[in-house]
Amino acid sequence: MTLRSRMLAMLGLVLFPAALWSQTPPANPEDVVTIQGIVRAYYDVINGPPGVPRQWRRDSTLYMPGTIFVAMGVENGKPRPSMMTPEQFRRAVNDKFVKEGFYETEIGSRIERFGNVAAVRSVYETRRMANGPLIGRGINYLQLYWDGTRWWISAASWDDEREDNKLPARWIGVHETIP
Repeated sequence: MTLRSRMLAMLGLVLFPAALWSQTPPANPEDVVTIQGIVRAYYDVINGPPGVPRQWRRDSTLYMPGTIFVAMGVENGKPRPSMMTPEQFRRAVNDKFVKEGFYETEIGSRIERFGNVAAVRSVYETRRMANGPLIGRGINYLQLYWDGTRWWISAASWDDEREDNKLPARWIGVHETIP
């Protein structure tokens, strides 16, 4: 490989992420100016009754390019991660959410921030209708960073409550920020 080819390849590596950033639609400032705002938007975009499209364009404004979701499950008694991009998640759940309805509501949280990074533990419950029967609970862990003008979600991982994986009662109904 010639020096010129290597320089062009390195320039491509530098500019490729910038090209991805320029494709991100602009976010609603209320969604991204605070940690609480981006967490609220994270839940709002997926919620709705049957027949109502989800807010996927708005959802796409919350994540930095390259964000990975990790949904934990159990298979044959062993932890099993399912990794996906936000777009893969949207495609996987859209039809079911629109057909059956889906509401995920935060019922507890802990925000830990240091400088321009933050971690959020967000306890949730899920229902098919806003006030319908409870169908599940679990934890979302969100990693965020501040770029000087807004917050971005850089990663999201979650696990559902199971008989052998109960939510700590002390996490429910409590919303705290450290520091």
